[in-house]
Amino acid sequence: MNTSHNKTFRLGNLEQRVILFLGDLFASIVALAFSLYIWKEYSWRALLATGISLQKAERIFSIEIQPWVYFLPLMWLLILIETYEPRVASNRKRTQRGIFVAAVLGFIAYALLFITLRNPTSSLPRIIIGAFLVLASLFTWFWRLLYIRLYTAQGMARRILIVGAGKAGATLANAYAELSPKPFHIIGFTDDDPEKIGSKIEGFRVLGSNKNLIRIIDQQNASDIVVAITGAMMGSTFQTILDIQESGITVTRMPTMFEEITGRIPIHHLESDWLIRSFIDETRVSAFYELGKRIVDILGSIIGVFIFLITLPFIALAIIIETGFPVFYKQERLGKGGKEFMLLKFRTMIKDAEPDGEARAAIIDDPRITHVGNVLRKTRLDEFPQFFSVLRGEMSLVGPRAEREQLVAKYQKEIPFYRARLLVKPGISGWAQITSGYASSIFATALKLEYDLYYIKHRTVVMDITILLRTFSTVFGFKGR
Repeated sequence: MNTSHNKTFRLGNLEQRVILFLGDLFASIVALAFSLYIWKEYSWRALLATGISLQKAERIFSIEIQPWVYFLPLMWLLILIETYEPRVASNRKRTQRGIFVAAVLGFIAYALLFITLRNPTSSLPRIIIGAFLVLASLFTWFWRLLYIRLYTAQGMARRILIVGAGKAGATLANAYAELSPKPFHIIGFTDDDPEKIGSKIEGFRVLGSNKNLIRIIDQQNASDIVVAITGAMMGSTFQTILDIQESGITVTRMPTMFEEITGRIPIHHLESDWLIRSFIDETRVSAFYELGKRIVDILGSIIGVFIFLITLPFIALAIIIETGFPVFYKQERLGKGGKEFMLLKFRTMIKDAEPDGEARAAIIDDPRITHVGNVLRKTRLDEFPQFFSVLRGEMSLVGPRAEREQLVAKYQKEIPFYRARLLVKPGISGWAQITSGYASSIFATALKLEYDLYYIKHRTVVMDITILLRTFSTVFGFKGR
């Protein structure tokens, strides 16, 4: 088998994030250097223009700038956190929007500090901060354009052959069709069903049988194969795949590739023993992670309770004026291991929103949501009473959404692996909450579950922090649901 022309340089999600981080860091450091230069030149000329003596000007200008200014590049990277997701970083429009939002948030944060501080002109040099935000936005945008061009070129060098033209293969091809730009090039399928050979699946042709897999790889110059066979596999096909892997071709299972390009787990295309073999075994986390997560939860909940107490009188008054009492909404939810706890939120719906007692999930433009409730949901302020549950250890800052027992009982009958989301504590925010909308149907609920299971399988401290930072941008951008 000739594979000398098949080997390609492949960047995984981690490598892509590292490259993005280093590029953004360099761009922001250059922006800071230019900002300091602009500040120095402007301040020097402004002093001399006043008619002050050169000696006195040098003495005034010798005052050192405050050390925190040199941390502006790191602050810039923090508010750019949402753009580090590969599916965002590879999209020009979403990247441009992310940089614009980061710049706006930076200006808002500066304005709030300027108003709060007693002597803002000396501690907050306006020229440096203004110039930095403008230049950092421009330099980052130019770097990201270069990255997108390189990413696209590198991605198109990967030629993917999907082994298996059944539902799993079609699902992967359908997910691929929704990506822009494309992270790789799908050249087609192979399948053992002779009736499928020559036909098209989601716009891609079935090139031949798995028996001819090696020949098809050589003919099509494939660099990777994705195995999308979820049932029993023929022994000859299995041996061929092993031979292909030994020859240098990258072999990936369909669920793994699906996770990589979507940030979800394909619950409808998993083998029956997946939960035990691939999920529970791979989702064990260290005691250090659990301890660190709990410390972050306690610190975060203390801050959250403090903000709750400050905003309580204003929110309560707004709710009472519009729809009267009660101000809060209490409901039993299922926590880790199916243990019940009482969840507390600001009431965002009309009174008796479920008069028949039947549990109903919220939908887009739900008529039960009040005007005040709509604002509270968009800013996530309705969630702040839940920080008491985090403080008690019933919830976490990050995790799947806490759900009612009635809905859990209903969904687990219709959606595979639904109860697996109870393996961890529910969270105020989570991977599903920041990546998808209302779950107003079984399909949408299954989609959110795919995001939840992806988080449970891949959760780390870095991922938790990323979700929290993206949640902040959701709050400030009024993008809550």
